[in-house]
Amino acid sequence: MDAEQLARFEHARGFIAALDQSGGSTPRALAAYGVDPSAYATEAEMFDLVHAMRTRIMTSPVFTGDRVLGAILFEQTMEREVAGTGAAEYLWQVKRVVPVVKVDKGLAEEADGVRLMKPMPDLDDLLARARAHGVFGTKMRSVVLRADQAGIEANVGQQFEVARRILAADLVPIIEPEVDIHSPQKAEAEAMVTEAIARELDRLDDGVRVMLKLTLPERDDLYADLVAHPRVLRVFALSGGYSLEESAARLARAHGVAASFSRALTEGLSVHQTQPEFDAALDAAIATIYAASIT
Repeated sequence: MDAEQLARFEHARGFIAALDQSGGSTPRALAAYGVDPSAYATEAEMFDLVHAMRTRIMTSPVFTGDRVLGAILFEQTMEREVAGTGAAEYLWQVKRVVPVVKVDKGLAEEADGVRLMKPMPDLDDLLARARAHGVFGTKMRSVVLRADQAGIEANVGQQFEVARRILAADLVPIIEPEVDIHSPQKAEAEAMVTEAIARELDRLDDGVRVMLKLTLPERDDLYADLVAHPRVLRVFALSGGYSLEESAARLARAHGVAASFSRALTEGLSVHQTQPEFDAALDAAIATIYAASIT
């Protein structure tokens, strides 16, 4: 792995921009951006439009490594170009933003109060391509809906099983067992997920480090022990459907945790804005998220 990229995650202040909407979440992201569904007739046209949105964000003069540590890319985005160069290469070489790629293939159906990740048959190929593009790490998401012990153990166990394959490929995984913010047992589920992660961390080999991406918790500083764990490089929080204001307020109370926001980052952006208007809205969102990420 790149030593300079590692040092940024280890020591620099800032947050991760999650720009990894997949086929399932892209229509919602485009709608929030002001793109009517009538603007595209095929999946290819849809992905072209969302790539244009991501490109507008990445090439904005306010989007730089001064405040944005990293960016999570959809696999297809990693293979596309931004400003005439590969997207991952552009992020690191031009903006000094560390590229990360989403590797999961979506969610399986609910069982035992969780949704595990679907199989990833081409994971090894994707990891090799990511390394070739200069990508530092990966991100994979599963979901916890209820405080079910067996389900949570299976969910977190699956995350760490795949994480070991990613570590073996010399990439750093971001482990993301998201607790749904609408869960009626949210606080209890968050505590159980935290305990399950701690047990899995203790089983990792000495010297190995992973990153975590977790739900903004009901209990302030719930993740303090994870932040301090010797096998954790960094802990990030997802916005999970909270507004930017609510996300920032909760994040500011989670000391040592930085943001990895998607919807909260882009909620003020519109395809209809002029470039100065767009840059100003993005700058305001980045400033808010950065300030909450350095508490």
